[in-house]
Amino acid sequence: MVTPGSGEFAYRKVYRYLQALIDEAPSGSPCRLPSLRALSRRLRVSLATVQSAYSLLEEEGRVQCLPRSGYYVQNAAGGEPAAMPRQPPLPAQPMLERALFTHERRLARQRAHSVAPWEELGSARLRNAVAERYTRSSSQYWRAEDVHLAPDVQALLDTLLAALALQGGAVLVHSPCCRQVLRALARAGMRVLEVQADTRGNPDLRALARLLGSEPVCMLVMPSCLGMPHGRLVSPHYQQQLGLLLRHHPVWLLENDLDSDHCYSGPPTKRLRDWVDPRWLLVLGSFEAVVGAEAPYAYVLGHAAALAEAFADRAFRLAPLRLQALAHMLSRGEVEAQFIQLRTDLQRRVQCLARALELQFGQRVALEMPEGGRTLWVRFRQPLPWQDIVAALAGSALHALPGAQFSLQGRYQQYLALAWLDEQTGALQQAVERLAQALELRCGRPGRQGNSC
Repeated sequence: MVTPGSGEFAYRKVYRYLQALIDEAPSGSPCRLPSLRALSRRLRVSLATVQSAYSLLEEEGRVQCLPRSGYYVQNAAGGEPAAMPRQPPLPAQPMLERALFTHERRLARQRAHSVAPWEELGSARLRNAVAERYTRSSSQYWRAEDVHLAPDVQALLDTLLAALALQGGAVLVHSPCCRQVLRALARAGMRVLEVQADTRGNPDLRALARLLGSEPVCMLVMPSCLGMPHGRLVSPHYQQQLGLLLRHHPVWLLENDLDSDHCYSGPPTKRLRDWVDPRWLLVLGSFEAVVGAEAPYAYVLGHAAALAEAFADRAFRLAPLRLQALAHMLSRGEVEAQFIQLRTDLQRRVQCLARALELQFGQRVALEMPEGGRTLWVRFRQPLPWQDIVAALAGSALHALPGAQFSLQGRYQQYLALAWLDEQTGALQQAVERLAQALELRCGRPGRQGNSC
């Protein structure tokens, strides 16, 4: 078994350990992997760390989670090829992860001399920190009891939809839509109606009004300010008009706030939530988008009493020390201080990637520089051989998602959401050339060596 380097983060070590178990698993029969708690005890890491490793393997198609049963090795004997990750990861954030571990170690020493109920304390402190972060004024405020936590976005949305009795209903989404959200809606049997964004990233309000008037819509899913994967900001004018429209159609609004902190110029002062009735408002967020893969937890803010009851019934077991460490980072402003560098880094990577694509493909691709986020939304002039793309980019730091994953209605077949996670521009050029070979597109331009970013 390969021993991971001491410089790796904890979830990567667990990931490599699980990789070895998967490689040693017998083929042809279901092979169950250790539970979260068993692996946490065996490797002496937190539950959140184990969950991060399993989530990464699940996204890579190597393991499958069966409800009430556990994790199993994904059987590849059926001939189904491996898929690229469903969500490109963020670049590593060593400063934030180091701060998280430092707080966690300090809290572990304190726990050794305490008899306080740490599980309840960790959840309460983090919910209070989130409520403070979202409170804007005496008329726009949140309380700790309005914040509900879950292990990840999927579990959170499953619980939320069941709590509000929305399962199987019609939901309107801003399209293209976040893949995590789409997957959860499909799993709940929702009838998803898509409202496409215009060239500036704003929703088609006429189409939205028409669907609200003609369909039994029970929920809207709209970006807080930044639409992904195209990375376009929704203008305050459109947000205000949408708020006015919803006054005549009282339906639940799920504001997608997963990527708002990744706006390159910083989040705008006005969000969609500022224009709507708070009684029908739900705000979806994730600590993974803030801190990284070591904090996969998701949260939703909402005033409905049914939410508190439903999340209490689910009784999600979240690592209490990690919850408290996250609360410390939020309340002390450590996360906000790192966002400036993170946004600069994301923008630089996207600019380098855009330049490399333009040099390689020329007019054969259409792209527009995003205003935030980790991905570049690229339209190609030909159908995309997805499995060839997977094989071409395997092992590289260029991550790709097919555009079709951002729609349940067969849209965006000629789009890719691309993310570059490395620092070496030479490696970027090689990855883009491999992508071109997979697409059988060659510009025939001699002398394309390195890209200067």
